[in-house]
Order: sequence, then structure tokens, then C-alpha cells
Amino acid sequence: MGANSKLAPPQIWSGKIYTGQWQSPNGGTHPILDKAGGEEIGRIGFASAADVAHAAGIASAAQKEWAKLPAPARGEALRRFAAAFLDHVDEIAQWLIRETASSRLKGRWEAQLASKVVMEGAMLTSQPSGVILPTWEAGRQSFAMRIPVGVVAVITPWNSPLTLACRAIAPALAMGNAVLLKPDPQTPVSGGVVLAALAQAAGLPEGLLHILPGGVETGEALVCEPRVDMVSFTGSTRAGRRVGALAGEHGKRVSLELGGNNAYVVLPDADVTAAAAAGAWGSFFHQGQICTTTGRHIVHVSIADAYTSELAARANKLRMGDPFRSDVDLGPLINEKQAVNVERVVKESVAAGARVLTGGSRDGLYYPPTILTNVRPGMPAFDEEIFGPVAPIVTFETDEEAVALANSTHYGLVSSVVSPDLARAGRIADQLHAGMVHVNDQTVVHEVYGPVGGVGASGNGWNYGTTVNADQFTEWQWRTVRTAVPKYPF
Repeated sequence: MGANSKLAPPQIWSGKIYTGQWQSPNGGTHPILDKAGGEEIGRIGFASAADVAHAAGIASAAQKEWAKLPAPARGEALRRFAAAFLDHVDEIAQWLIRETASSRLKGRWEAQLASKVVMEGAMLTSQPSGVILPTWEAGRQSFAMRIPVGVVAVITPWNSPLTLACRAIAPALAMGNAVLLKPDPQTPVSGGVVLAALAQAAGLPEGLLHILPGGVETGEALVCEPRVDMVSFTGSTRAGRRVGALAGEHGKRVSLELGGNNAYVVLPDADVTAAAAAGAWGSFFHQGQICTTTGRHIVHVSIADAYTSELAARANKLRMGDPFRSDVDLGPLINEKQAVNVERVVKESVAAGARVLTGGSRDGLYYPPTILTNVRPGMPAFDEEIFGPVAPIVTFETDEEAVALANSTHYGLVSSVVSPDLARAGRIADQLHAGMVHVNDQTVVHEVYGPVGGVGASGNGWNYGTTVNADQFTEWQWRTVRTAVPKYPF
């Protein structure tokens, strides 16, 4: 990796942004850090508002030509793009490990999943692009057709930067749009540089995909840029609300997939061993730094002790360390700010009456898998999205109480219910206020097919997924055709 990179040699992109070609930015440069070791492993360019405007002009022109291509031709280009991921899985995974502190398992999984996401996006180009409509008038044809939105700004977070970018980029391109991508400044290579290199390798038209790293100023410039027609944002609720407000001021479509405080309801007839194993994965995978992480384990009082014991046994077996230099289950948290916040949540919850069963104290950026018992509403561990490897356990006695606890949040991303009684689990699932609900699984479930998104503070409904992506990244145009102008009474 690094200077020996075959896919993205640093000498090509170091200190630059990508607008069809690598160029020096007006916004300066920013260091890229190895999250475990702390050393600088590169520098990336930051796009200024002027850079954003320049890129938008190029993208607007490229989009018009791209949209003229037959849809199957766009699909072939995207299939080459998808195949290129699989040619470079190891290198991509190494960047994910160093920039995001992903485990080796997660790094390779994400690199391979991104290829599938792009491939499914390509499939949209072989689907019908319109419908024939009924009409009252003889001699008139009436139909609705999909047309591209235009230029789409995609703003992505650092936790799964590759797949979260691809799930917007692929369908946007498939439907005839151009993309301006702003990766998070903490993960500009795995979330941006890699995609530019793969697009070049696949022969995508120059100017169609732009990589514009930067901070808040860059993001706001993208949202406000007149030639940007739509904004796709994945990230925190706080930042998403700002993006939504700015997009609304400028009359733009916006897709928001935001945070979550996700409930995992374990009913009394559940297989405790299996439920605890799934719950451990839901709370501790990728250090709990996923929007769909299991944030609250809502467990029936009759099995709470057994469940807690099983969960603790699994937490205590997890290996923590530098994922780049050793094969571990958990790496460090993304930065000091996040580590301090996780520490605060645990300490304030303990002060309010929660009890630490295992974990509970950090060593720099390393925070061990932590289990909190005696948790109740009003504590930070119950009320907040923690974004760390913390499993708060709450008990209930009745199904009605379980539903009330699960819905006691302004978030609404994902919830899960565990029980062999599918009828009972289904009744509870029907009452959960969430964009996604899983029965007999944990909350971190990701596929490229189903609609992904939340309600309430978790976003504005469905956002991504094969079944809905065509609607997300196109406009409907109603068109009628007559052979001659009819006679009117005026």
C-alpha cells in the first residue's frame, strides 16, 4: 500500500481533488491519519466553494452526454466499474483498515460488498423506463417516463465510506446523472480516491464522477451550488438537519439517512445463546460505529440474567488492538472526540444508576466491549446514539412495555424482535416505529435489495435499495403525443 499502491499511487492524488483529472485545490490540503497508529499516511486536497462550482460545471456538461447514451450502454460501463473492485479487494481493504480502523474481516467484506452494490445499480439500466397511461382522448398517446435528476451531490460519512458512497453513486449514474462526491475528510482515500481510480480503470466518461473532499464549508457549497439538482446525505442527525434545511431553502430534492438508537427486543421464549451471539455482533461490530448498531437490548425480565451472562462471555472473548498490524475483532474508535463522548455516556449513565458489568473504561482511542445493566429511559445510554461498543440492557415484563421502550426515542431507523413465535414477534414488529424491522436477527443487517432508511430523526424514509433506487434518482415526466393539434372552442 502507500507508495506501492497499484490502484491509487499517492504521487498521483496526493494533495489534490478529482474533477475528471487530478488537480490542485483552492482549499488547501489535509492530513490522512492511520487511526490506530496515529501517523500521517498521506495528504488530500480540500475543495473550496470555487472548486465545487468548477466541478459542477464540468459535471453538468458530462451529464448531458451521459444521459444520451442508451441505458444498456450505461449499464455495461457500470458493470466494468463493479468488476474493477474485485481486482483490487486487498488494496481497498487495507485503506479501509487504516482510515476507519475496520477489522480485516470488515475491510474485505466492505470492498466486496461495494462491487455488489454497483452491480445491482447497473441492473437498473435494463428495467422499464416508463409506463403507458390511460387517456380520455382518442388519438392521443399518454405516458410517463423517467428522466435523470441531473447533477447529484453525494455526502458520505467515515464509518463505511466505500459502500455508503456506492449505494448512491451507482444508481445515480445508472439513471443518467453525474455525481459530485464529498467523502468525509477522515476517510478520503477509501471513500473517494479509490472510487476515482476505479472509475478511470473502468473507462467511465471523464467529468462524470468528481471527488471533492472537505469539511463543513465544502458540504454547504455543494448543497447551495445552483447546478446541483439533488443532495444525497448519509451521516449524523445534527448534520443532516442542516443539509435538509439548506436544500429546502434552495428547492432541491434531498435524501437523508441519519442516525439511530436501535432496539433489539428479546422475548422470553428466545434461544438465549443465539440471541446473545446476535446481540454481541449488533453492538460490537466495527466498535459499534454503525448507524444500525444495536443501541438498546430490551430483554424480558425472565431471561435477562441468562442473556446478560451470555453477552458478557462473548464480549470478554473479543480481541482488541491495531487491525492493520494484527488480526483483531475491534480496533480503536475513529478519533478522540468520539472516544470522549462514549466515555461521557457511560459515566453519566453510571452516575444515574446504571451498572457496568464488563468494560467501561478506555485506553486512548480503545474502548472495550461494554455492557451496562439497570439502564432505564432518561439515561444517556438509553436516550442517545452512542456510536461506540456499548450494550445497554433494559428489561420488560409485557409485550406492551417492550413496544413502549423500543419506541421511546426520536430516532426510527431499525428495530429487531427475537422469538420462535412468529405470530407474536410479528404483532410486536407491526407496532415498531422504524424504517426497517428484522425478526430473528440483530439490527446490523445490510443487503443491496431492500429499501434502507429511517423515519423521525433517522431520516426522510426509504433512501436506498434496488427496489426504490430508480425512483430516488429520477424525476417522472408526463408526456402526451397527438398526430395533429385538436380543435378548441376559442
